[in-house]
Amino acid sequence: MVELAERRLMLVHAHPDDETINNGATMARYVAEGAHVTLITCTLGEEGEVLVPELAHLASDQDDALGEHRIGELANAMAELGVTDHRFLGGAGKYRDTGMIYNDEGNADVPHETRKDSFWQADLVTAANDLVPIIRELRPQVLVTYDQWGNYGHPDHIKAHRVATYAADLAAARSYREDLGPAWDIPKIYWTAMAESRMRSQLRMLRDAGDETTFEGLDPDGPMPPMITPDRLIDCVIDGEQFVDRKMSAMKAHATQITVDGPFFALSNNLGNQIWGSEPYRLVKGTPAPGPDGVEHDLFAGL
Repeated sequence: MVELAERRLMLVHAHPDDETINNGATMARYVAEGAHVTLITCTLGEEGEVLVPELAHLASDQDDALGEHRIGELANAMAELGVTDHRFLGGAGKYRDTGMIYNDEGNADVPHETRKDSFWQADLVTAANDLVPIIRELRPQVLVTYDQWGNYGHPDHIKAHRVATYAADLAAARSYREDLGPAWDIPKIYWTAMAESRMRSQLRMLRDAGDETTFEGLDPDGPMPPMITPDRLIDCVIDGEQFVDRKMSAMKAHATQITVDGPFFALSNNLGNQIWGSEPYRLVKGTPAPGPDGVEHDLFAGL
């Protein structure tokens, strides 16, 4: 058996770039501290919008070559963060990006028609069985994925949540699929989160800087959408201030998906530590080990 690192973190995300936006500083921090960080990406992001005009031909309604291109973007982003173990669920391209629409409430939703090979249509047990052997191989102490709503309703995020959650349960059952390796029960599972106070603060900075398009329609002092988590439900906040530059570089590596010359990024260049320097989480399995301020600052706290 290969010798395992003392600390092992696994993240399950839907598309290339989700990991960097949500957890880039966390990943860079734990790599720097010597932990083994594994990223599982469920699709290639074939249905993403192409923000680079000269690469517009890659879009799914043209050459349908965006997925292949985003494999390279993800590899470049992971190089920026120092992550060397990044894998696609079931192998690159097994599950296709489902795409999304916005419903009448303004939330992300499942398209009216989805392809048979889309991640949304994938059999849950089949997809979970692609993750179970990786969990049993690497034996992570911490798993990070989305909440039951996929953070904002994207069908692939919701499916990634379901697959990660079910696979974690199956991996822990010693009587389940012995051919997939010895059972492993992940001690701590977290959901990514956007903390309400942080969101309001960021909105205020953006609006004060004249940016009315980022998170359009949201008022810093108004009601927050379901994707925003009240601070009382935040269990861990990772301070990634010293890794902001790496996170920003990794975001820029996802060039077809993230506009780097808009007002949001311009503001980020000046206020990056406030906007990207901390990453909040909700603990959904395991024993919390909060510090004096009432929250954890280490995903491995208490282990």
